[in-house]
Amino acid sequence: MSLPKLHVAVLMGGWSHERSVSLMSGEGVAKALESKGHKVTRIDMDRDVASRLAEAKPDVVFNALHGAPGEDGTVQGMMDLMGLTYTHSGLATSVIAIDKELTKQVLVPHGIPMPGGRIVESEGLYASDPLPRPYVLKPINEGSSVGVAIVTHDGNYGNPISPDATGPWQEFDRLLAEPFIRGRELTTAVIGGRALLVTELKPKSGFYDFDAKYTDGMTEHVCPAEIPDEITQACKDIALRAHQLLGCKGTSRSDFRWDDTQGVEGLFLLETNTQPGMTPLSLVPEQARACGMDYADLVEEIIAEALADAEQAGKGGA
Repeated sequence: MSLPKLHVAVLMGGWSHERSVSLMSGEGVAKALESKGHKVTRIDMDRDVASRLAEAKPDVVFNALHGAPGEDGTVQGMMDLMGLTYTHSGLATSVIAIDKELTKQVLVPHGIPMPGGRIVESEGLYASDPLPRPYVLKPINEGSSVGVAIVTHDGNYGNPISPDATGPWQEFDRLLAEPFIRGRELTTAVIGGRALLVTELKPKSGFYDFDAKYTDGMTEHVCPAEIPDEITQACKDIALRAHQLLGCKGTSRSDFRWDDTQGVEGLFLLETNTQPGMTPLSLVPEQARACGMDYADLVEEIIAEALADAEQAGKGGA
């Protein structure tokens, strides 16, 4: 693959809970593009982002934002109105995929195995448990395991949950409650219409939360995962199917829990991330590297798909 020399605006930062991760992703992308000879304009998103993009007049925007409003369709809609070509998924896909309940409504009817569960009002947790313990509570539209709580019989949240206990119920009015699936944490990246590998994530302590994801040394990555071939193939099949059903573009990463006492029946998709991290510890670059693709080539492939999609749609560049 050989791209012409382009002017790329790298959109990063913003004000979500994942700002710090986005800044790392964006800087990595910007340096990789510069190493390939492209002109790069770095944009740390603020409320004037539209005027800054209009002033920059890039050939393409690399969307390195994580969380709202850069991953939930808001920024995608703005760039659509501006006629900009940008990487990763579009408006409709972004709206659905960041919302865990909407994602289930799209995927489960097509046979994608996902945990059961329901939306609960946070205040109701102080009266009774919505599900038998252990269960998981998570914000409906946050990524990177932001605000996830595992409620166990012997946990420190109280029984029922105490209003004074630190947890997502103090920050979010509504939460998704799901049964806790024992077992192993797996993830699969999809790029260019192909599933790459399966990585197993082994946190040194606790579970694979925000700190474990982005603090060097807190999680062991086993890539490729040392799991049966049928589980590897199932992860790749499900990740690719979810990518297609949701209408993802560029790259996505699907996260799984696997109860290894249950075989393939114990494999569940937790979520599909439409703008996975591109930091030095991120999983998509790691899987690409294991497949023989270096970081800069990965970035260019994501851009090449965005340009091809825009050309097919007759949109062209900015």
